[in-house]
Amino acid sequence: MSIAATLFDMDGLLIDSEILWHKAEVEIFGSLGVPLYESSGRSTKGVFVNEVVDYWFARYPWRTPSGDAVVDMLLERVGSLVESEGRLLPGAIRALDLTSERGPVALASSTPLALIKRCLAHFDLSDRFASVHSAEFEPYGKPHPGVFLSAAASLGIEPTRCLVFEDSGAGVIAARAASMSVVAVPTPEDRADVEFLLADLVLDTLDALSPDWLDAQFA
Repeated sequence: MSIAATLFDMDGLLIDSEILWHKAEVEIFGSLGVPLYESSGRSTKGVFVNEVVDYWFARYPWRTPSGDAVVDMLLERVGSLVESEGRLLPGAIRALDLTSERGPVALASSTPLALIKRCLAHFDLSDRFASVHSAEFEPYGKPHPGVFLSAAASLGIEPTRCLVFEDSGAGVIAARAASMSVVAVPTPEDRADVEFLLADLVLDTLDALSPDWLDAQFA
């Protein structure tokens, strides 16, 4: 069965924001006694922000502020960093152009909706998507497939006819759990992770996306 629609992740795929999430987490969790460092990798990549806060609180509990307050602090800091330091990743606009020529395109991200909208507005991408979805409104975040299934339903497309673009292992697992095809664009340090063996195609950057390959999927 041919592909009919495309679903994109956002952080670390279209926008070079994973490094900014890590910077915000090092600052904010570090102030709460969590031993995170700029030089360490982001082990919670692709995971919903509330679950990230719960993850670190379970390992290094702090007294105050509340988990919800920490979430708000992280979202505000990341938004500010995206606006001051963020950039679109190589091939992002080209990939959106190529896929939108072949069918509807939706966004499906672990980022809360308000921050998604803030980032899309900053890069003038708001009109690029037929629908925008956040794991904020799902019972579980990635690697649960909920946000991808909701995005497919909004387009009226069967999950098996959707192609997902992801940069994280959690996102690849979520796409596969939704019975979707997936293109992975991991960072060099993540590329050897076993999750990416589940992808139909692994690219170094979105610049490497081939129109001929897309034609074969959408045929």
